[in-house]
This record gives sequence, C-alpha cells and structure tokens, in this order.
Amino acid sequence: MEQELVRQLPYDVDVEQALLGAILVDNYSLERASTILKAVHFYDPLHRRLYEAIERMWARGHAVTPLTLKAQMEQDAGLAEVGGQAYLVSLAHAAPALPNVKDYARILRELSLRRDLIHIGEDIVNTAFEAPVDVGPQAQIEEAEKALYRLGESGRSGEGPQSFDTALAEAVRQAEQALSRGGAISGVASGFTDLDSLLGGLHPSDLLIVAGRPGMGKTALATNMAFHAARLYQQDKKDNVSPPRGAAVLLFSLEMAASQLSARILSEQTEVEMRKIRTGRFTDTEWDRFVRTAQVLGDLPLYIDDTGGISIAQIVARSRRMKREKNIGMIVIDYLQLVEPSRRAENRVQEISEVTKGLKALAKELSVPVMALSQLSRGVDSRDDKRPVLSDLRESGSIEQDADVVMFVYREEYYLKSREPEAGTAEYAKWVEKLDRVHNRAEVMVEKHRHGATNKVELFFDARFTRFSDLAPDDNKLPARN
Repeated sequence: MEQELVRQLPYDVDVEQALLGAILVDNYSLERASTILKAVHFYDPLHRRLYEAIERMWARGHAVTPLTLKAQMEQDAGLAEVGGQAYLVSLAHAAPALPNVKDYARILRELSLRRDLIHIGEDIVNTAFEAPVDVGPQAQIEEAEKALYRLGESGRSGEGPQSFDTALAEAVRQAEQALSRGGAISGVASGFTDLDSLLGGLHPSDLLIVAGRPGMGKTALATNMAFHAARLYQQDKKDNVSPPRGAAVLLFSLEMAASQLSARILSEQTEVEMRKIRTGRFTDTEWDRFVRTAQVLGDLPLYIDDTGGISIAQIVARSRRMKREKNIGMIVIDYLQLVEPSRRAENRVQEISEVTKGLKALAKELSVPVMALSQLSRGVDSRDDKRPVLSDLRESGSIEQDADVVMFVYREEYYLKSREPEAGTAEYAKWVEKLDRVHNRAEVMVEKHRHGATNKVELFFDARFTRFSDLAPDDNKLPARN
C-alpha cells in the first residue's frame, strides 16, 4: 500500500533552542530579538513560556541565567519533564559562538506567519464547506480579508489585550510627539490654525463627521484638509521631518469624479476660477500657471477613489490595501449617505448604523483618522436660525453615537443671498449691511468632541476657488465682495 504523505506545520525547534541559548549567554541579545520576535512566534509551548519569563525578568532589571530562570519557572511541569535546570544549561552550552540573533528571530517569525496562513486557509475552506444558509460568500470573503490583514499587520497592533504600561507608553509617546511640534498638535494637521488648536489635529483611530446642508462647502473643506495633509506629508518626507505633520490621504468620492476634485484643488492652488476651468477660458498666464502647478502636484500622496455606489466592505478592503501599499495616514469619505451597507436592513437608520460602525472600526484597525461627510435633514431650512444642531444629522442616532468628532459647516451668507428684499427699502439697507458683515465668512461648529471642548471656529471662504483658509487677524485685509 502506498503510504500517504503527511505534511507537517513549518517550525524549527533547533533555531528556537539556539535563540534561547544565545539570550541566556548574553541577555542584551533579547533587545535585538524583541524588535522582531514575540513569545507567540515560538512553536514549542515550553520555549514560548521560557521566552515570556525571560522578557519579564529582563524588564524588571534582573539578570537571566539558567539558575535564575529555573527559579522563575519552578512550577512549570513542562520544564521539569525535560530536565529542569540541566535543560537550560544545555541551551546555554549549545549556543553558537557568534550567534546572529536577529536572523534567528526573523526565521522564527516567518515560520509563525506561515503557520498562521495555513490556519487561515483551513478556516476559509472549512467555512466554505460548512457555512450557514444566512452567511453569504461575500461575508466569508470579508472575514478572510480581515484575518489576512490582521496577520499582515500583526507586528503593529491587533494582537489582543495589552498591559496598562504599554497603553501608558503610547500615551506618553503621543504627548511627546505633540511637544516636539511646539506643543501645538499631535494628530494630522488640518491646515486651519484655530481648528487644529481646538482638536489637537486629526487623531488616529477617530471617526470625524463633517456635516452641512448642500451649498455650505463641506466637500471643499474636506478636500482642503486632505490636500493640506498630503502636501505637508510630502514636504516633511523631503525634509526628513519626523514624525511628519501630515499624512498620505485616501479619498473616496462617491458624488464627484476624481477629475472634478482635482480641478477644485488646481483652482485653489492656481487661483483660477472654476468657471474658467470648466469653460476653458484661460488667459495665457493662467494656462501656464495651471499646467505648471499640475506638474508640481503630480506626485502628491493623495489617492482618489471615485467608484460610485461603493459598499462599506469595499471601502474597508481598499483602505487596508492602500494602508499596506502606500501607508495612508488619513481617509476621507464623501459622503456617508451614499455608502452602501454590506447587507440590506429593515430601515435606513440600521443601514447607516452599519456604515458608521464599520468606519469607526476601520479607523481603529488602521490607526488613522477617518473623516466622513454627512448631509443634514431639510428641517434646518425651515427654521429661522439655520445653524445646525446634532439632531439635524440624517439618521442622527448612530452617527452621533459612533463619531468622536462632529462638526458642522455653516455659511450665513448663503442663506442671506436668497432673501434679498426690494431695493431702496430700509430692509434692503439692513440686508446689505448684514451681508457685508458675513461676506466670505464660514463657521465650523464643533458640536461633539469626545476628547475635549466644543467651540465655533470662523474661517474665510472664497467661493471663486472653493477655498477655505484662516481668517486674517485684521478684517480689513479680507478681499472685497464682488
């Protein structure tokens, strides 16, 4: 009878022993190995426990020898079975004379990744064979993608509970990062001084909602932020500034084509009005400036996905890939209500809830700020005071609950222009006076801020170039109304 070949999981006990022996001989080897290797990467359970014990002892400032390690592992039945202290002494004696600890660590890590890939593959096969009727293939694909992404990023995060001292160290690192930037911000810079001061920048793992009625300029505001973050990241990389203040940006545009968004950015940067870009009525000087700017901005780390009707599952999958390939540090979605849920629910509120929860989970998984634009209900237009409030968010319950930051874009000038009284009347004079006062002004109202205070930030808005900017200290410096 032919003997069936049995494949074994990839592992190498000899390398595990050589690594542990090298650390017992030279404890400082642990510092080189630990940048690559963790206890979970060992195949042999005893070796895994030994490595964990060595890490604990070294972290407390204790020298690790076969004798001290045996005392630490006194109650370990597995160590006793293989000879106790004698086994530890044999590990140290068998250690290579000139060990390359990093190579050993890299080999063990790669073997561990191959074992994990095998387990994921088995799970995919078993789930496909035994899937319940109510679990479709798309859901299985999403779970497989999620598992593969977690494995690919396992060296960074997502490996289960972490100790409080690890969390504290990360908090201190973020504070140190803010300090290195002059005490200004620790997150991705938005490009607006007062907004960055209020929010501390756009923070990793945060879901930020930018909401407003049509015509308020929320797409322009988000595009301005995305462009500023990408340009700042590009500059800091060129100047070797670390950590960079900006980020590579992935922008999902579900309403506008990528070429339209690019035209907006070029209009802002060249100060050529959008109507001229759309009609092609350039002067020679404007055209030269337009082309030169397009060439300069060509390598900007800003990636636009204008797929219409995209689902939350597709957004998550594409974001994971772009994080892996381009190391994106910020995601923008324009806009929330156009994102399709993975599956149809009983009502729209439940569908939006799935989308917002998916975006919040994505922000945490990739450790990047996710900014989603949102429409407001028409109830705003029927009120005398048209400044929005949280309850004006469409399907507001889930959006308000899942978001870390909610900000509204409001331009009083937009509403005033639609209520022009008859010329020559007293009301007309008051209207002109009020219109001059709010001309080119916008308010960004931060109504929810999970990590700090809420407030209103005033910005300058130039509709000719769809551009927001900080208000000048002297109001007289503002351009006159056309």
